[in-house]
Amino acid sequence: MEFLIFLAVLAGLVFYVIGIYNKLVTLKNRFENGFAQIEVQLKRRYDLIPNLIETAKGYMAHERETLEAVTNARNQAMAGLQAAAQSPGDPALIEKLGSAEGALSGALGRLNVVMEAYPDLKANENMMQLSEELTSTENKVAFSRQAYNDAVMEYNTYKQTFPPNIVANNFGHQKDASLLEFEDSAAIQEAPKVSF
Repeated sequence: MEFLIFLAVLAGLVFYVIGIYNKLVTLKNRFENGFAQIEVQLKRRYDLIPNLIETAKGYMAHERETLEAVTNARNQAMAGLQAAAQSPGDPALIEKLGSAEGALSGALGRLNVVMEAYPDLKANENMMQLSEELTSTENKVAFSRQAYNDAVMEYNTYKQTFPPNIVANNFGHQKDASLLEFEDSAAIQEAPKVSF
């Protein structure tokens, strides 16, 4: 009788550990899928940028430095995305991607400022369409990034609680996943200052 109770407790414990492990795997898959959604939107963004540059080249002959800065920032961001896609959640790779995306956003912002000086370019139908698509993609990137960060938080929180932390440390879930934050996101979140 005691042996049967022992076996029942042992079986219950084994099933409990299996449940924790399965939840860790589910949460990890969820944040990796979240990163895949970011990857799709960032690739779309990267594909739009060369068309934007080509359209702007004809009007902005004297702004070669600005156009080259956007191209270089795009290439660095693409390299960061490819590296991060190999190991979503890796803190160093996610930080590198966030930094590269911040630089790209800054370069695109400078391009938008320069484009203001070219009314014909702003009125160009192709440029207006590309700008609209880029804005839409930026919104999708922000939404996907939020979903990814939420999934990372859920994974990290569950993994750090007791007793899942014991199971996590023994079954390949030692490292916390990293949030994806773009360098310019702190500036965006600041409230505007108004003075009269």
